[in-house]
Amino acid sequence: MSFRRVVRQSKFRHVFGQAVKADQCYDDIRVSRVTWDSSFCAVNPKFVAVIVEASGGGAFLVLPLSKTGRIDKSYPTVCGHTGPVLDIDWCPHNDEVIASGSEDCTVKVWQIPENGLAAPLVEPVVSLEGHSKRVGIVTWHPTARNVLLSAGCDNVVVIWNVGSGEELFRLEDQHPDMIYSASWNRDGSLFCTACKDKSVRILDPRRGTVIKEKEKAHEGARPMRAIFLADGKVFTTGFSRMSERQLALWDPNNLDEPIAVQEMDSSNGVLLPFYDPDTSVVYLCGKGDSSIRYFEITDEAPYVHFLNTYISKDPQRGMGFMSKRGLDVNKCEIARFYKLHERKCEPIIMTVPRKSDLFQDDLYPDTAGPEPPMEAEDWVAGRDAMPLLISLKDGYVPSKQRDLKVTRKNVLSTATASSASAASSGAAKNQTLEVRALKLVVQAQGKRIAKLEEQLARIEDGDV
Repeated sequence: MSFRRVVRQSKFRHVFGQAVKADQCYDDIRVSRVTWDSSFCAVNPKFVAVIVEASGGGAFLVLPLSKTGRIDKSYPTVCGHTGPVLDIDWCPHNDEVIASGSEDCTVKVWQIPENGLAAPLVEPVVSLEGHSKRVGIVTWHPTARNVLLSAGCDNVVVIWNVGSGEELFRLEDQHPDMIYSASWNRDGSLFCTACKDKSVRILDPRRGTVIKEKEKAHEGARPMRAIFLADGKVFTTGFSRMSERQLALWDPNNLDEPIAVQEMDSSNGVLLPFYDPDTSVVYLCGKGDSSIRYFEITDEAPYVHFLNTYISKDPQRGMGFMSKRGLDVNKCEIARFYKLHERKCEPIIMTVPRKSDLFQDDLYPDTAGPEPPMEAEDWVAGRDAMPLLISLKDGYVPSKQRDLKVTRKNVLSTATASSASAASSGAAKNQTLEVRALKLVVQAQGKRIAKLEEQLARIEDGDV
């Protein structure tokens, strides 16, 4: 009998990666040397942001996608942090808003001008202070406007309402050690974390509870990563007891054993997973590797199917992953990476080879659009919603610029505020007179203090 090996049918079997030409790279960028396992790069349909070296603080560069070539050393940066920036993330609902976490224990949210920076940006729209140690993770809620998650080396996760600058939820006792990664599920009702204690946890942020926990998801001591997939499963990368890199797929309803587990190689770079929910393809980029491996995840065994590897000669310092809205659908582009070298950022395009020039419906199902289905208050009240989908058939047209408005809660009680507004004009005049009188008192006291200081100086000099 003759046996023929049957190759699994998949439209992504022949996906190939290709780096762009040299003149389409972003050159002369001094990529940050901070020892932190984040991607150091974030991209959206308008801008590419890269964490860069900065003396006396932390900074990142924001470039319009079209600004390729050599970047001048004097090009303005976002430089309001007093410590190195560790993580950045673009808002999925506003392409001009970006959040950053830093060693200075703060999270800052920035509004980037529509045409990019013309001068250094020092003042954030809002600064969020609630961590006692450096903030290594920032990630936006997928479906609620202005909701941001941050996680720090104080083992605390904070959920913020950026629109009011306030803390919504604080999860303090769920993680006994440092948090390596945090990822929202599709509708933003849960998020999963990978922790230094080797556990993967699924948490409900509104109740502040751990719903599921898997201890020793990967036996190795090196950092893990965990992400939610569109169907609710959890995908993790980590290390085995023998320090071999692993990937695993888990069903949250039964975390006793992984659905699938694969050992990769014995390299020591942390594997950063990037996931495309529209095509169910996961791309693994190892820090310090010179390759990108990609896998298709399906409902049939072995569940995680290796597709191919993109190999280049230079190792990557970090990686940015473009959302579906920013891809060229006319060229059958299904993913685009922004690979960070030591001194440049190089786009890498992943393409499915097709002969037809027509729009390929099977490659581009409706994808998450920029409009959020609900406000922060709806989510806090317990509502959940899936992302609002848009078609890419005629390409994506970016929406007009929307400024992020922050309305801080009034510290005064409503009673005081209402009585103040009801005060008569006579009371206002009296208040003005009181202020003037206080100013005169302060001036007199200032003169008196100056005289006393003068006398004290004389006594010390021995004149008196």
